[in-house]
Amino acid sequence: MNGHLIWSTPKTRQSRDVPIPRSLIDGLVTQAAGKNAEDVLFSSPNGDPIRLANWRQRVWDPAVVASDLVGLTLHDLRNTAASLAIGSGAPVKHVQRMLGHKDAAMTLNVYASLFEDDLDAVSERLDAALRGAAAACVRPGNRASIVKISKSDSQTTSD
Repeated sequence: MNGHLIWSTPKTRQSRDVPIPRSLIDGLVTQAAGKNAEDVLFSSPNGDPIRLANWRQRVWDPAVVASDLVGLTLHDLRNTAASLAIGSGAPVKHVQRMLGHKDAAMTLNVYASLFEDDLDAVSERLDAALRGAAAACVRPGNRASIVKISKSDSQTTSD
């Protein structure tokens, strides 16, 4: 704030649990080699904490131009992470924690359209579950029959 670094929780005061894909762990271990627990993992060339404005000007903007992705923002990466998590089948509560949303309703309100595509998949899974349940009810050698209960004498007959 006003050019001073503030070491605190994110702006929402919500802690975040961010899953790290296993494929990135080796690189992070290498990056952390020789650092103390209180050191920043990524730093400026002179070892200081990265300042967003400097990093954006020196690293982000040239990378965006070089990859022909002009207009891509850091927030777009957050949305991509949420999309990938949702697409991989992560439960809404996990995505909520990852993004630091106060509650799952906020996550659903922001990313609801990403969940809509899954309705066909839900339908297919329900159909498979129903077929599996029906198959479990039919036993080899047993024939289906209708059991009638007579109102007059409460006797059971089979057709």
